[in-house]
Amino acid sequence: MSTITQKIASTFRVISIPNALAEEARTSRKSPQYGHPAHVELATGYGPCRQCLHTFDEGHESRLLFTYNPFEGRDSYPSPGPVFIHEQPCQAYSKDGGFPEDLRRLPLVLEGYGARRWLVTQERVQDGKVEEAIERVFALPGVEYIHVRNLEAGCFIAQIERAAISTQ
Repeated sequence: MSTITQKIASTFRVISIPNALAEEARTSRKSPQYGHPAHVELATGYGPCRQCLHTFDEGHESRLLFTYNPFEGRDSYPSPGPVFIHEQPCQAYSKDGGFPEDLRRLPLVLEGYGARRWLVTQERVQDGKVEEAIERVFALPGVEYIHVRNLEAGCFIAQIERAAISTQ
């Protein structure tokens, strides 16, 4: 990672789905937010897992598919969609780990949201230069957080928030 990329990466945090929610889905085999049945299958696509943010080992790992609303707690209007996690427990992605390497090679769209879940902008990233795109999105007036979505399927992958900057 270049010095510029490291500097940019220290200004944001990548947030995967909550651990408690993932564990509840694994245990109950239902969507924790909606109660819809979850589905287990052998990975036929790269995913990725919305908890550890690694892509799946296609044909070898089992994944759990369930309905998830990434706006829960931010807005009363629901926007549920499908997400995958590893069927077996996995380590949640470190919020301060920069942008996940497995996601860098995927076709992505960054959606910059403002107050009251207002969509301010979308930026497509297909060249792996995610940090620069994140910086551009956060530079726009009114952008409070970013959703990372799969450009091919449109599904939610993770959320990006600004990191608390130390003034020391």
